[in-house]
Amino acid sequence: MTSAVEANCDGLVGPTHSYVGLSPGNLASTRNAGEVSNPRGAALEGLAKMRRLYDLGMPQFVLPPHERPAVGFLKQIGFSGDDAATLEAAWRTAPALAAAACSASPMWAANAATVTPSADAADGRVHFTPANLLTNLHRSLEGPQTSRALRRLFRDELRFAVHDPLPAQPHFADEGAANHVRLCADHGEAGVNLFVWGREAWERWDGQFPARQTREAFEAIQRRHGAARAVFPRQARAAIEGGAFHNDVVCVGSRACLFFHERAFEDRGLMEREVRAAAEGLFEPALVEVSEADLPMADLVASYLFNSQLLTVPGEDRLVLLAPAETRDNPRAHAVAESLATSNGPIGRVEYVDVRQSMRNGGGPACLRLRVVLTDVELEATNPAQRFTPGLHTILADWVQRRYRDRLAPADLADPDLLTESREALDELSQILDLGGDFYPFQRAS
Repeated sequence: MTSAVEANCDGLVGPTHSYVGLSPGNLASTRNAGEVSNPRGAALEGLAKMRRLYDLGMPQFVLPPHERPAVGFLKQIGFSGDDAATLEAAWRTAPALAAAACSASPMWAANAATVTPSADAADGRVHFTPANLLTNLHRSLEGPQTSRALRRLFRDELRFAVHDPLPAQPHFADEGAANHVRLCADHGEAGVNLFVWGREAWERWDGQFPARQTREAFEAIQRRHGAARAVFPRQARAAIEGGAFHNDVVCVGSRACLFFHERAFEDRGLMEREVRAAAEGLFEPALVEVSEADLPMADLVASYLFNSQLLTVPGEDRLVLLAPAETRDNPRAHAVAESLATSNGPIGRVEYVDVRQSMRNGGGPACLRLRVVLTDVELEATNPAQRFTPGLHTILADWVQRRYRDRLAPADLADPDLLTESREALDELSQILDLGGDFYPFQRAS
């Protein structure tokens, strides 16, 4: 058996973290639109979560924020002048487009890409397909820079394959690992890949909220990666209508454990049969289901119980669930979470983490990370400057304290000083993380 670990690549919250309400179907994003955010607090919360995982013995990496405001996008759609003038004109005449150009949504790295570890890939490399995220305008801007970021972290082409995003067409709408679950006996062994989709490409979708992931997108990724033992369960329409815009709002899995809500899958029985058939001879799946009676959808979405991280912690024989503080604060969700440890199942205990700034935009602990299974050799082939350590934590916390605002109203996104502040911050960050002097678009334009 090849030794491997599940590393977490967390998105660092950007300086323009705000509550503008850009994401239909994300109930928290809609509910908090117009409120004042705290970018500094959000970034420090994210760093504290990374530190907790490091302290638990988990390999942890930092993914950099994207350049925002995305002035290049505004120039592509006809705004002109110097960068400050371009931003001013966009806010004056097309504020919805300007707001999209300022979104800090790349912080939710679960949407960065779909990942196939070398144990499952046909060519023995780790494969990444950055998500095109075309359902929402503000997120559709991310693909090219995400590709660049992944290629800086996973530079060795003999061990890693970072593909381009799928074609930017509705037929191939792709939201990344937020809709993907991998089950296995051990991270280094062959696994079963669940590619969860919301609609088919030619299907007439008439739901209140968009079904963001197509089956055809995941089928293309499975072919591209050569991912073995793939199953394609459908996300329940009731889940999407209830505010589960990604599968990771209603389901999380790690090792042999699939922890999910009763309404996660359109055909729960079919999902189980297909998973068990794919896992036959490899491992026995442990399916842990929570009923609607125990946790109604409204409490599920409010608490984000399933948008937790399931962790294989060194020295512990059962999984650890790292849940948001909102799970602890919701009586129904808290009761379900605490019952896991006493059930003698695969989840041994629960920890809670404060990521409230992210949660107010609908992103829990699982949204903030991209999971990548790496062998010891692959781990050593990554960019060492992006690997989280206590020393890097100190450097980044100081950087955030100096560079980020602690109060940002949506109207403040039009401030030309924020453009300058953000670029100065990101220029320094590119040096801290050894990303190169050409990593960001503004660096290449200068």
